Amino acid sequence: MPAFDLPPPELEHYRPPLDEPAGFDAFWRDTLKEAEQAEPLVSVRAVETGLRLTRTWDVTFRGFAGDPVRAWFSRPADTPEPLPAVVEFAGYGRGRGLPHERLTWVNAGYAHLLMDNRGQGDQYGSGGATPDPHAHAPGGPGPAVRGLLAPHDHHYRRLITDAVRAVTAVRALPGVDPARTVAVGNSQGGGLALAVAGLVPDLAAALVTAPLLCGIRRALDLTDQGPYGEIAAYLSVHRGAETAAYHTLAHLEGVSFARRAQAPAHFGVGLRDTVCPPSGAYAAFNRYAELTGTAPRKVLHAYPFNGHEGGDAVHVRRQLDWLADVLGVSRGPA
Repeated sequence: MPAFDLPPPELEHYRPPLDEPAGFDAFWRDTLKEAEQAEPLVSVRAVETGLRLTRTWDVTFRGFAGDPVRAWFSRPADTPEPLPAVVEFAGYGRGRGLPHERLTWVNAGYAHLLMDNRGQGDQYGSGGATPDPHAHAPGGPGPAVRGLLAPHDHHYRRLITDAVRAVTAVRALPGVDPARTVAVGNSQGGGLALAVAGLVPDLAAALVTAPLLCGIRRALDLTDQGPYGEIAAYLSVHRGAETAAYHTLAHLEGVSFARRAQAPAHFGVGLRDTVCPPSGAYAAFNRYAELTGTAPRKVLHAYPFNGHEGGDAVHVRRQLDWLADVLGVSRGPA
């Protein structure tokens, strides 16, 4: 697929106006206030993984409405000192899988919490373990359209709240330095990491790659792939529901979260990405922290000939180097 979005010189300065609802901040303040009533941790159980150099726990924490959310918590074996924590969010349709699947951050010396996606996990990967008991509002079968007609009903209101609560949960776990907590994700996970950056003011860093939910209205005009295609398909059947749907999606817009962020940020984007069009990532990057009166360190790596995979392993290495520098941690032996 050739490049299909704006030319790179335009992307580098792309700052689109926002149709941001007046009640955006109150909506999220009230949502999180309700979730914060419960203690974060429900259970922490050590599990055997067959890995000698990594220790792993099956964690259950309380997310939206106090619902139990599952996660894998791992850290390098024989490292008793408090470690910076990376909270990772998985992609669309994926669950937390098996505990030995994602070891990069643990091998780099971090504590690592991988959050399960409620009501997802059946499209690819190795499954999930967190149901969504609230998925009963009008909308289609996919997460992107569950509860599409009202902000309070939408799946992502619950999932974003879970993501914020995951940060609270990891900070309550032993062996974690709560002042050095980082949000990481690709695609849907990138959108969640960006939302966390906008909702958790003392986050240490955010690593956001090919983020979903950024520039939503433009993405719906550009692509029928992935989650945006599910929204378009729903609206093709429910003609006249556009106004309600756009109102809901405006409460989930990643660029609005980016404007409220303060943490240092590392972005990645493939310029041929037809799943999450690059203009959304650039809009979030260019307007990042503009409402906070801060100027956090930020960088964006663009991959002109890549699609949704972006820079893949090359980009991960850049993430590792950047985060080690931001947090002041050792990069290991040369």
